[in-house]
Amino acid sequence: MNYRRLGRTNLQVSEISLGTVELGMDYGIPVQGEHRQPSEADAARLLNRALDLGVNLIDTARVYGESEAIIGRALKSRREEYILATKIAALSWEGYTGKGLREHVETSITESLRSLQTDIIDILYIHNATPELIQRGEIVEIMQRAQQVGYACFIGTTTYGEAAPLAVLKDGRFDCVQVAYNLLDRQFEERVLPLAKENDVGIAIRSVLLKGALTYRYTHLPEELRELRAAVEAVNSLCGAQANSLPKLAYRFVLAHPAVSTALVGTSRVHELQEIVSFAGCGALSPELLNDIREIVVHPDQLNPGTWPFQ
Repeated sequence: MNYRRLGRTNLQVSEISLGTVELGMDYGIPVQGEHRQPSEADAARLLNRALDLGVNLIDTARVYGESEAIIGRALKSRREEYILATKIAALSWEGYTGKGLREHVETSITESLRSLQTDIIDILYIHNATPELIQRGEIVEIMQRAQQVGYACFIGTTTYGEAAPLAVLKDGRFDCVQVAYNLLDRQFEERVLPLAKENDVGIAIRSVLLKGALTYRYTHLPEELRELRAAVEAVNSLCGAQANSLPKLAYRFVLAHPAVSTALVGTSRVHELQEIVSFAGCGALSPELLNDIREIVVHPDQLNPGTWPFQ
């Protein structure tokens, strides 16, 4: 496993990190005959295997079902071996201000610490931060107080769209940002990623496989996502000539960007985890292949899993 500096946190994080939404709830493209959420015993095996493979960043959230509690039970004895990231609970930030916002954030942190069976969160994210929430500044001050009392080491945000990460980078008080970026969804290449690197803000990438669309599961995408299915088919046609699988191509693409510190893998299967860990250090793609990939364009609506007709 290779390790990279996570911006000004100076944390050395594994190029491949583990996202755990699939451990706490059903998630991803449904495929007949496949169980999506694993048993707790299987989840524990996956978590321990990740650490054994050199993965040292585990990412979770309050809203990922039982994910935090499963991690807490499975990895309590190995807490010193990994960097822990979780997110303040919120399905929507609308209406949270003043005392109500402070109480909500403090309760979320307390519940995360208890579920994860830890005294400190290494990276505390705002979940799905909106530009307005960042610009008001209240929540940043609340998170900084959590740092001061020792509940969190570093603070960051997860975001959707371009406006929110740009607001985060303009604010200047956040240590890292988690964004969705992959070989079809390249919206952050022009401004967000270069600006983050310039400001030494760590970048963690999620949705490398676009919720499973950049795997063999793309053939199970419903008719509403036929444009996306056709685009993945086009990418897949490039793989054969380059001796790459779709997932390998996807991870090589993301990890080649100089602003990226780590790329999350979301899986509940040990063999998939082991395969993706093997992609670390494979090197950049050829300029010719990158040009071919960038010629494949998909409507943004098809690239937002939040609009897909399944969880």
